[in-house]
Amino acid sequence: MSDFPRWKYALVAVVLLFGLLYALPNVFAPVPAVQISANRGAVVDSTLKGKVEHILDKAKLPYTGISISDDTQESGNRRMLVRFTNDDTQSKAVDLLKDDLGDQYIVAPNLASTVPHWLRAIHANAMPLGLDLQGGVHFLLQIDQSGVLKRQEQIYEGNIRQLLRDKKIRYVSVSNDGKQISTILRSASDRSAAMNAIAAEYPDLELSNGPSTGNRFVLDARIKPSKIRELAQNTIRQNLGTLRNRVNALGVSEPLIQQQGTNYIVVDLAGVQDTTQAKRILGAQASLEYRAGFAMYPDQRVIDAEKKGIVPPNARLYYGKACPQGCLLSKQIIVTGDELTSATSGFDPQSGTPQVNVTLNAAGARAMRRFTEANVGKPMAVVYVDHVPVTKMVDGKPVQSFKTSERVISYATVQGVFGRQFSTTGLDSPKEASNLALLLKAGSLAAPMSFVEQYTIGPSLGRDNIRKGIDAVILGLSLVLLAALLYYKLFGLVADIALVLNLVLLVAVMSLIGVTLTMPGIAGIVLTLGMAIDANVLICERIREELRNGSTPLASIRAGYEKAWATILDANVTHLLAAMALMTLGSGPIKGFGVTLFIGILTSLFTSVTVTHAITALLHGGKRKLKTLHV
Repeated sequence: MSDFPRWKYALVAVVLLFGLLYALPNVFAPVPAVQISANRGAVVDSTLKGKVEHILDKAKLPYTGISISDDTQESGNRRMLVRFTNDDTQSKAVDLLKDDLGDQYIVAPNLASTVPHWLRAIHANAMPLGLDLQGGVHFLLQIDQSGVLKRQEQIYEGNIRQLLRDKKIRYVSVSNDGKQISTILRSASDRSAAMNAIAAEYPDLELSNGPSTGNRFVLDARIKPSKIRELAQNTIRQNLGTLRNRVNALGVSEPLIQQQGTNYIVVDLAGVQDTTQAKRILGAQASLEYRAGFAMYPDQRVIDAEKKGIVPPNARLYYGKACPQGCLLSKQIIVTGDELTSATSGFDPQSGTPQVNVTLNAAGARAMRRFTEANVGKPMAVVYVDHVPVTKMVDGKPVQSFKTSERVISYATVQGVFGRQFSTTGLDSPKEASNLALLLKAGSLAAPMSFVEQYTIGPSLGRDNIRKGIDAVILGLSLVLLAALLYYKLFGLVADIALVLNLVLLVAVMSLIGVTLTMPGIAGIVLTLGMAIDANVLICERIREELRNGSTPLASIRAGYEKAWATILDANVTHLLAAMALMTLGSGPIKGFGVTLFIGILTSLFTSVTVTHAITALLHGGKRKLKTLHV
């Protein structure tokens, strides 16, 4: 037909070729695998590969291949994938390798891609699957809001003490009993001055006079209810942001992290089968504490603290790489990881050892500068604090708690004055520096969280969901194809071809942009296929109407496409708006459904109109005169 130019034929051919190439990887199903990554101080190399082969061969566990990722030059950051033919062998291999490799390596089940290398070279990959399709772990975490309130009271306690010193107001003590902050002053005038200063500096505190006896005048301070509500809301927001940053940076694909109620957060991690490792990712709280140093072994004070338990009242005994036999550090913290604004890993230009480059906020910079100005030539230590969630069985019931480990990673003399930017050295490996920078940069959790619900969806259940989803797509597509063929005959066949190509294009686009496929996403595909035929129905009915009005077959086809286009566009624009609302306002399964629907509407517009027009032009074009139409 003359109204369909050759460049449109070329466009259709290119788009369909693109669709076939980028949809093809989804034909190659992933296989069960075991992923091995290095823990602190370990490496993934050919020696480990030989050790793994020996362990599996000795246990007579068959495997199809072992590969080491080559996306990085640092052996500490490499990953090893051992491929298996079934889930049972994979599960046995995980248990066996965990026992034999020990704590030096993290062993976890995974899925290995079988997409050919030539497809991956053009960035053609299969769609990542959601929690309900490939399995994974689900957690419900409860936030400990009482810890936030206690911490805020401690901050106010320290701030009030510092404010009274700055204002030179005489006081006896400032204490916190968990309900209120009580300040004991020496006179009524001192109490009045303190009340005015605190009220002006901290308007979120409610102040009241407490009981007074002799020269002890008490001033009580409580946090206002509005501030407590604000702290609770900020806690949830910060924990949500921290978890998203941490999980995304650690490479977990398409996590679902969202608030549930006022004190709970739901986390779904697709593809993760190791709940222990997932808990470590979510619940670990890593931070740094910078403390003044007192003494290091073999100082007699350290020996007395270790052997006799005689510790100076303002000090604590610590251990770590920097002081394996012990050192005494101040109880007073100079700055903590909470005052960091940026943290990046790198290498010391002089020694070549791993380090973390730290940037402090304004308050932290002032505190660090004050300390270094007064302590040049004196020791300062860096303590690495790691809070890891652990579960213990008490009376047959799991009890959640946190295990805190503190180790000194640096003990050095302050050589000069510094404040906002500096570096922390003394780390074991580039991977440890990278992980520490990651956790510091992702932020500390505003409050501890406990795991109140968890379950694992196995890959076998995911495969059952995939089978059911594929059956639903095939059934829905078949019924639509049959109805169109019976009712519109040849034009119905053309519409059926376009509908199949629409499915190919939809899968290709979703694969290219990395949309995670879930059960709601499959529902979106089925709905898209059912809606896509609407455009062809409008075109066919327009052509029938033109034929009834006496137009020639070629003129009827031309008019059918031209006059139906406006109606098709209007209908699909409204569908696009609805899909955009689901994408922007929804979360989790709702958002996945909206994304699939949005892409499907765009691909169906192209196939239902342009592709069918091209096929119709090929069938009814040419020099021969067209007398009848089967529509």
